[in-house]
Amino acid sequence: MEVILREHVDNLGRRGEVVKVADGYARNYLLPRKLALVATEGNRKQIERERAKFDAKEAEEKGVADAAAQRIANVELEIRRKVGETEALYGSVTTSDIAEALAAKGIELDRRKVQLQEPIKKLGEYDVPIKLHRDVITKIKLRVIAEGEPEKAKAAK
Repeated sequence: MEVILREHVDNLGRRGEVVKVADGYARNYLLPRKLALVATEGNRKQIERERAKFDAKEAEEKGVADAAAQRIANVELEIRRKVGETEALYGSVTTSDIAEALAAKGIELDRRKVQLQEPIKKLGEYDVPIKLHRDVITKIKLRVIAEGEPEKAKAAK
């Protein structure tokens, strides 16, 4: 089935593009969420009329994401976890943990924007990518330290 995307959909296409998808994907996901329209001649004309509005919305979203990226770029997080004798964590640091740590610093962020390939299971320093917009990706520094470890990290500064 051919559909016209009304919003950007990751791994599928950008707003305004005509893409071919499986019938079930279109009927059960894209159309009910108003992410796409069935590709008819009338809908194509409607999308062309709305293109200027789409472009303005796109520029606004990118501007907001750029501003947020500048705020987040210099953030350093420190997360404490219990560790075993081999310095492996009991449990792991996940996207939810990172989002909560950011919220504690006053930065509200959806955990799905944190782009961890897999949960962190070892102590150390990590650069964690944050995808604020499809064209705007920034990184934060994350330090995972042992719980109960003396405050030597703060003394080193």
